Amino acid sequence: MSPSQLSLGLQADPPVTREAFVVSASNADAAHALDRFPDAVGGVLALAGPQGSGKTHLLTAWSSRTGAILLAGELAAVASLDDLRGRLVALDDAERADDETLFHLINMAGEAGGGLVMASRLPPVAWETGLPDLRSRLNAARVAVMGEPDERVLRGVLVRFFAEASVKPSPDLLEYLLRRIERSAPEARLVVRRLIEAAAPMQRPVTRALAREVLEAETKSGDLPF
Repeated sequence: MSPSQLSLGLQADPPVTREAFVVSASNADAAHALDRFPDAVGGVLALAGPQGSGKTHLLTAWSSRTGAILLAGELAAVASLDDLRGRLVALDDAERADDETLFHLINMAGEAGGGLVMASRLPPVAWETGLPDLRSRLNAARVAVMGEPDERVLRGVLVRFFAEASVKPSPDLLEYLLRRIERSAPEARLVVRRLIEAAAPMQRPVTRALAREVLEAETKSGDLPF
């Protein structure tokens, strides 16, 4: 058995960094826009894309790099707005924030030292709001769209997740998984974790054959949406 194929277990909470984010045509515009933010324009930037496209990863890495306050949409209302004045703010699941809080966050983003990056599945123009002033601000927000992870991104995240368990996947294993799993980072992590857990008891190598066993078993049980 190759030492690179021994299953040593995944890290529970691997660090979220910009360097670990795989850039491709599906997400390059968003990644580069966030790399430059806040720029001369400043104000508000929105990341819009489907679940699993990497919005939260980018947002978390950006907040760590810039010192921005990271909030979740439904919890934003509990934050002290005065404490956020003149600060950079990262707002995940932004469409779930209440109208009044979102209105104030956007306004404060234009103040000295301020800035707001919002992440959501839909662009701000599609969010529902009953406040006309908020509607106009949402319509004016800069938007960087992220697509579903393409093959390059999915391959990259699979290699990274395997590396966290000290496993070097073979090319045929990667090709097998790329053809069969849902194109999202959360699903890729789930699949890698299942393979590591399946290999561990008998110290089996993580191979295409093992992947086929696990995926077929999960498909029959309905645990994974393949």
